[in-house]
Amino acid sequence: TQTVELSLEERSVTHRDLLAYRQRSEGEVIVDTYGEVVLRLGQSEVLEDSQHLRRSGIVGTQTVTAADNEQVFETEFEQCVTYIEVERFAVSARLFRAVEHADTLSLLQAAKLYWEALPERYDGKRFYHISTDEVYGALEMTHPEGIEPPFSTQASSEHHEAYGEDFFLETTKYNPHSPYSASKASSDHFVRAFHDTYGMPTIVTNCSNNYGPYQFPEKLIPLFINNIRHRKPLPVYGKGENVRDWLYVEDHARAIDLIFHQGTVAETYNIGGFNEWKNIDIIKVVINTVDRLLGRAEGEDMNLITYVTDRAGHDMRYAIDSRKLQAELGWEPSLQFEEGIEKTVRWYLEHQEWMDNITSGEYEKYYDDMYKNR
Repeated sequence: TQTVELSLEERSVTHRDLLAYRQRSEGEVIVDTYGEVVLRLGQSEVLEDSQHLRRSGIVGTQTVTAADNEQVFETEFEQCVTYIEVERFAVSARLFRAVEHADTLSLLQAAKLYWEALPERYDGKRFYHISTDEVYGALEMTHPEGIEPPFSTQASSEHHEAYGEDFFLETTKYNPHSPYSASKASSDHFVRAFHDTYGMPTIVTNCSNNYGPYQFPEKLIPLFINNIRHRKPLPVYGKGENVRDWLYVEDHARAIDLIFHQGTVAETYNIGGFNEWKNIDIIKVVINTVDRLLGRAEGEDMNLITYVTDRAGHDMRYAIDSRKLQAELGWEPSLQFEEGIEKTVRWYLEHQEWMDNITSGEYEKYYDDMYKNR
């Protein structure tokens, strides 16, 4: 197996939202827009974290170019995953625009050139683009007190409430509010345009917030688990009232696998956890869980909560309606949020060496830049 990591920034990348995802067919392209670019060529196996691969000499870093992608398509390959990290958009909007346009458009063009040169052309091929719910903009928080949601699953938390009447549907008009989400929207449009113009077999999915093992600790849940363990302040944007829908990473991976093999070409599918939570409520669940697993009194570390100036372009409410995916392909989340948090906290507490490696060096500078003067 040859694994190549391509990055527009010469820095270590360890975020791996699609922890359990596998593909086995040839001629497949999967584009996920949550971090860096990872190309996997040859026989399938679950990726180990990037630090391990880098130490093993399997992973190298270089700049993405159209020529690189065309070369990749001349080799048998398995999957292509593209990530971009949301927290960094305010630092360099130009970089995010360049990354999205360069990565997605060059991959589309490389796939088009390679597949159209084959005798079977697009037969048996699929370009799967994994996007974000942020392209839809923000929903009004018309019920901050929480109301009975119009839909749920067996995995819905007892806490499960809705904070407004509206939800993101596959037909919701795009209305991005930040350079980050605008770049995501543009890449979604490129993918659909290649289907409409050239007949490329594409699928787009828009997912809600992922959480679980191997997530880079700039994200709320791993950041707070680590800070609670070390009794460091927990920086909460604004009043902590922002609402997000949360999806355990392995449930997302199952949805990807199902849609890739059974989804309809040219369709869009929303993937959500049927789980709206206010950030402050999530933080309290995480604190209680970490305290209990560390043998502390539950809630002992609530005093670590520290309110900081809100992030620019921080939308108030996202909430996905995943009933299309549920009805057409039978998918729904397998874990309640509290169950997923329990598994996630246990994983990070049992992998402190991994966390220590990730949070050293450049991460410390990033952390200070994000929170020190707020």
